Amino acid sequence: MNKEAAGDDVGLTLPIGFVTKALVGLFGSDKLRLAVVADGSTFFNGFSVDNANGIVDQPRLLRFKAYTNYDNYVSVGAWTKITINNTDYNDHGAFDAANNHLVAPLNGTCLFGATLFYKINANTTARVRGRFVVNGTTELRGSLGELSATNVSLVTAIWLQTIVPLSAGDTVEPQGY
Repeated sequence: MNKEAAGDDVGLTLPIGFVTKALVGLFGSDKLRLAVVADGSTFFNGFSVDNANGIVDQPRLLRFKAYTNYDNYVSVGAWTKITINNTDYNDHGAFDAANNHLVAPLNGTCLFGATLFYKINANTTARVRGRFVVNGTTELRGSLGELSATNVSLVTAIWLQTIVPLSAGDTVEPQGY
């Protein structure tokens, strides 16, 4: 096989019953592309490899980055949802800002991370905990973190990270204590 000009296509079409279900090749650009289709007309790119640098892109990969630009008040002795009001990016709209949680669009495994900064209010001896919960109640195993050392206002931070399998429709939110 040979691609004679930049605008041309070259690759493999993988049909079932004479209906294309996948493409592998240089379709639409000089990047190596794997695309799949359920209905024979709407293709979804699984990945592409940039021919200039070899970098792999997964354009359908679920990802978001969000933050809060105000203080979340968490009272002593109670788990409280950390509300988030800004996103740097929200690929596929999976982060629901109105309800302050991620909604899994499909079954799969997700990596979550958060940094919680502690700001001293009236109680200088209080300690900070953080976690992720699924569907509002169930703590995600491996996500619980606690800082029991002396806190320095707006400097002390706790980092949370966990990876978890989710089902479509599951919600995930950060909580502080």
